[in-house]
Amino acid sequence: MSGDRQGRRLAPAALLSAALALGGCSSSVVDLPSLTPSDAPARPKEPGAYLPVHDIPPDRDGVAITPEQRAKIESELMAARDRQASSKETGGR
Repeated sequence: MSGDRQGRRLAPAALLSAALALGGCSSSVVDLPSLTPSDAPARPKEPGAYLPVHDIPPDRDGVAITPEQRAKIESELMAARDRQASSKETGGR
């Protein structure tokens, strides 16, 4: 009976160690030519560069929207909001 218990305790440890051992070989397994399809594009020799996260775009030269256009858009949005609120009060969808 004690041999059976010991085997049950060692099985998860053996699986974990096997998984870790195989995980260390994963980078070399990827490069095997027999595992890549024939129509796959060639892998780059050097990994890509990091994206320019901290680069800030230049300031705009002109105004994105004029005050008149902004006022018009705001009034249209308020009118749409009011129409939607009144249709909910009357039970329409």
